[in-house]
Amino acid sequence: MLNLVWPIFIIISFSYAIFSGNLQNLNTSIFDSVEDAVNLSITMLGTMCLWSGVINVAKNTNIIKRMNTILKPIIKFLFPEIKENKKAQSEISMNMVANILGLGNAATPLGIKAMETLQEENKNKQELSNSMIMLIVINTASIQIIPTTIIAIRSSLGAENPTAIIVPVWIATVCAAIAGITITKLLIRYSNKREKI
Repeated sequence: MLNLVWPIFIIISFSYAIFSGNLQNLNTSIFDSVEDAVNLSITMLGTMCLWSGVINVAKNTNIIKRMNTILKPIIKFLFPEIKENKKAQSEISMNMVANILGLGNAATPLGIKAMETLQEENKNKQELSNSMIMLIVINTASIQIIPTTIIAIRSSLGAENPTAIIVPVWIATVCAAIAGITITKLLIRYSNKREKI
């Protein structure tokens, strides 16, 4: 669908620019946008390299074990099906830590690893297990203590105070996480009751 939508938007934009005499403005905006995109990519790359490096260093220390210990009660509550799977718990814990630090891009490969481990235990390979569904919700509506990605974007775009969004991000992500987890838990419980019937 998007393969059709985007070309249509591009054709309409170019056609409108030609017929309205704004082709020069279109060219200028294209090159300005490319420059902004490159600057943003460089800023994001530096931020991602820093935090990915921190996470890789943390993997080789006791920090991960301590974080696993701290997050263990939360993981047991959110993922009751994987109580005995230490590997899945560790991967989910790493994914949650990356999300809490606001490293959505760094959290993605960790989330994929956790999803692969959960799929190994999944009895019905054609459907998502409850744990897999919960992991998707946690990734989508994750609490962020340090919204690194957003701060990097605001900084690259010249915001006077890039960190001004920290408190609103805390409020928004806590509300999103609570709503997402609550609804998912209720739907899982409802689904389990229907299966028993």
